[in-house]
Amino acid sequence: MTDKIAYSRHGDVAVLRIQNPPVNALGHAVREGLAANMDRAEADEGVRAVVIVGDGRAFIAGADITEFGKTPLEPHLPDLCNRIEASPLLVVASMHGVSLGGGLEVALSAHYRIAQPSSRVGLPEVHLGLIPGAGGTQRLPRVAGVENAIDIITTGRHIKAAEAAAMGLLDKVEEGDPQAVGIAYAEGLLAAGAARRPVSELPAPAPIDWDAAYAAVLKKGRGQLSPAQAVRAVQASVEMPFDEGLKAERKMFSDLMKTDQREGMIHAFFSERAVSNLPELKGVEPRDLKAIGVIGGGTMGAGIATAALLSGLRVTLLEMTDDAAEAARGRIAGNLSGALKRGKISQDKHDAMLNDALVVATDYDALKDADLVIEAVFEEMEVKKKVFTQLDAVCKPGAVLATNTSYLDVNEIAAITNRPEDVIGLHFFSPAHVMKLLEVVVADKTAKDVTATGFALGKMLGKVAVRAGVCDGFIGNRILSTYRTAADHMILDGASPFQIDKALTDFGFAMGPYAVADLAGLDIGWAMRKRLAPTRDPRERVGEYPDRLCEAGHFGQKTGKGFYIYETGQRGGTPNPEVMDLIEAERAEKGITPKEFTDEQIVRRYMAAMVNEAAKVVGEGIARRPLDVDMTLLFGYGFPRYRGGPLKWADLTGLPELLKDIERYAEEDDYFWAPAPLLKQLVAEGRSFDDLNKEAGK
Repeated sequence: MTDKIAYSRHGDVAVLRIQNPPVNALGHAVREGLAANMDRAEADEGVRAVVIVGDGRAFIAGADITEFGKTPLEPHLPDLCNRIEASPLLVVASMHGVSLGGGLEVALSAHYRIAQPSSRVGLPEVHLGLIPGAGGTQRLPRVAGVENAIDIITTGRHIKAAEAAAMGLLDKVEEGDPQAVGIAYAEGLLAAGAARRPVSELPAPAPIDWDAAYAAVLKKGRGQLSPAQAVRAVQASVEMPFDEGLKAERKMFSDLMKTDQREGMIHAFFSERAVSNLPELKGVEPRDLKAIGVIGGGTMGAGIATAALLSGLRVTLLEMTDDAAEAARGRIAGNLSGALKRGKISQDKHDAMLNDALVVATDYDALKDADLVIEAVFEEMEVKKKVFTQLDAVCKPGAVLATNTSYLDVNEIAAITNRPEDVIGLHFFSPAHVMKLLEVVVADKTAKDVTATGFALGKMLGKVAVRAGVCDGFIGNRILSTYRTAADHMILDGASPFQIDKALTDFGFAMGPYAVADLAGLDIGWAMRKRLAPTRDPRERVGEYPDRLCEAGHFGQKTGKGFYIYETGQRGGTPNPEVMDLIEAERAEKGITPKEFTDEQIVRRYMAAMVNEAAKVVGEGIARRPLDVDMTLLFGYGFPRYRGGPLKWADLTGLPELLKDIERYAEEDDYFWAPAPLLKQLVAEGRSFDDLNKEAGK
């Protein structure tokens, strides 16, 4: 079957044009067609060169994701690459759009590479828990050097054409029709008497300190194996003959295919795409979204406004005083100047956003034409209700009214208006123009097209939008509250906050819970504990030491002291000795004899609490699918991507053993550790959380 490749002849140059829309993924038919048409070109009398080019948007965007998890059919990609490289004809890859993963490996198996100025290349396999497996780790160092190869492979980043050419990955960058440019380049090489130049025959580059490079990459990846393994594969390109290096790469690739990390990252890859794809919104059109309002110009409001401006929306930001409005404009200007410095926007775009697309106002009437308004005011029900009463009075019919609450009851907020069907929760994470998670909180009366509009906004802003139901804390903060409580219990019982933080960063979290609390501000948790105190169950164990810290004015990073002490100009903090004094005093007061916890025991309890609460969240329908929980924790709470999310981790760890541990912990505290009914049901039926994802996807 060769219909995915169009063969044409132009003098003594044969063109193999890949036609597998939309992005020429390297499916079986493409691999088979390339191999067959290489045979055809070599048998075509008078052909001296071959140009491989892609139709449509890209050269080759990588593997065909529909083949993931299936047994690959011949020709396998490594064999195809070797076959292209071994051709007696001179082979040119003419690249445009993206050439990623196997696409770049095909290009590296050509003898020469030319690309459009706008094209990008990369080897992103580490994002799937793998390394390149078709010669990428062996050929790339020979053309771009060891340091560049390690950077490209271990980060998985996209490299622009100019940078790729500067490092030797591309031979030429030229604007024009990719096929015409490729043919002209091949003809020029032939006219100049250029020889075939198989990358495998180029000299191996000079060695580096491999152990140091491996250790640095492992540390940077917070325990992810595939980037560090890529260093060893590149090492093989230097230390072994080419054929042996290919075998070493293939073995490492195969070994990584069998790891839990690879399973976790494949789960994350597909779940990220599935999470915003809700059956209930099939065929539901979102409302118009061109102009939005934001109420409150603090860190959160300014971040939301910035994200909206960067996505091309017009924004009216409302503050209560002229001074507050100017301060909000300053925060947004600071955010946009950061985007300008990083090259995300041009000076013209920056100026247009700040001067034309942004309006800062102090009167609610300024919001009368907004398609959607998001309030980001103080987290207090009465304050929110006042705002929504005003919005109900001034906003046009059909405008979506959104609250950026973290915990509060969206149904109660909606009920204060005469249009509860237009009200929705849009819970952003700070800083809102950087953090990718958006919880779309659907209240009891929220109209379907309003929900669809929430997801449409998430897509416009480049967010990972997750549907959540109404409860205290929705998906993320409800689960966070539970696993943080498990950590607090361990502190009362004998662990230190610093040991817990270290155990969890070693597990792969970006930060430990107490470092995170310092970053967010300890006053947030203090306010919440005071809010919940009147309705607290007497069986609940609550430590008082964090309140003592707050009462002393220590709120974390913003005051220079919390669980850690922060010195100006120093990265991170050092443990605050006063914290252990407060903890030890409370243990003595409560008659608790401290016990030792190993790092493994800390991780197990912390994760068991997370999984148990997550199973309750799914069981109650607050999250519709386990993958919704996984994506929430991945994109909003620093959960290590290579573990897939807490419920994927639970599946890989084993639900029966996890339930046994929870039941054992419940012997000490049956209130906190009450096992989730859904978890018990899955274990009884011999099923997994992933089974629920599959059922929801049908």
